[in-house]
Amino acid sequence: MAIAKAERLMNLALCLLGTRRPLSKRELRESIEAYLEAGSDDSFNRMFERDKDDLRELGLVIETVENLDGDVGYLARRDSNRLPAITLDAEEAAALGLAAKVWQQARLAGAASGALQKLRAAGLPEDVDPYEAHGALEPRIPVHEAAFEPLMLACRDRRPVVFDYRKATAARPEPRHVEPWALECWRGHWYLAGWDRDRGAERVFRLSRITGKVRSRSGRFTAEVPDVVTVRETVASWAGETADRSALIRLRTDAGYPLRARATSVRELGDGWDELEIPYGHGLDAWLVEFGPDVVVLEPAELRADVVDRLRAVAKG
Repeated sequence: MAIAKAERLMNLALCLLGTRRPLSKRELRESIEAYLEAGSDDSFNRMFERDKDDLRELGLVIETVENLDGDVGYLARRDSNRLPAITLDAEEAAALGLAAKVWQQARLAGAASGALQKLRAAGLPEDVDPYEAHGALEPRIPVHEAAFEPLMLACRDRRPVVFDYRKATAARPEPRHVEPWALECWRGHWYLAGWDRDRGAERVFRLSRITGKVRSRSGRFTAEVPDVVTVRETVASWAGETADRSALIRLRTDAGYPLRARATSVRELGDGWDELEIPYGHGLDAWLVEFGPDVVVLEPAELRADVVDRLRAVAKG
């Protein structure tokens, strides 16, 4: 069945690419054996429409032309279906492969895979595998949040959105009206950077805290969109990458290895606990909460209070 369909699609593509004038459905049916075997006109029409949609999904540009008599014909012009030679080095191909892996858990996984196949057909070197890991560790970027795809499309199309967002210190979500700028992945979590219309300032939202559906709104952006570098710096700052002081915490001996990797000093306390000094920036309280009872904040006092507030919010559900 799969081979028969592939052969049928290939024959249809060759007919559309090989003609100099639009071909009618009748002419296409008479030219392709599989269509001649269709039991009825309705069966042929359904098969033809599916095949036409499949070819367009694969990237073939099919034109629908109506003549003076009202008859409809189809053709695929060669100049519309020819890509210039594309040259990519190994690093560029690896970057495209990594970008495509973002979609492995998203609805557009097929589109990403098809895009790489088209690049291969357009001249991507055969000895370069976009999916090959260039090192001992294979990078993966998970996409589990349902909000990822609608937010990605909203960022691309510059469309304002509305969604319910639950802050770590809040028991219930509240609506947020946002002009989305860009999505960034940091420490395995996705963040949205954008302009919060209600607060009149830029904000960063963690996608895992978005509840319900992301709803698009009409209208233009009211705030200027910064460049990509600035957005990345904003996400890094809000997610805790930028630190201007230090915090002192207690950590169980066999836990919190990501915290140990960032620690500037580690001292054994005994009884299964260590004392760590770690960089302190915006977002550190949210990160420490993820380690639950394995972490105790010693100082500063405001960080300890923020962590306690977040834990209480989690306890309330």
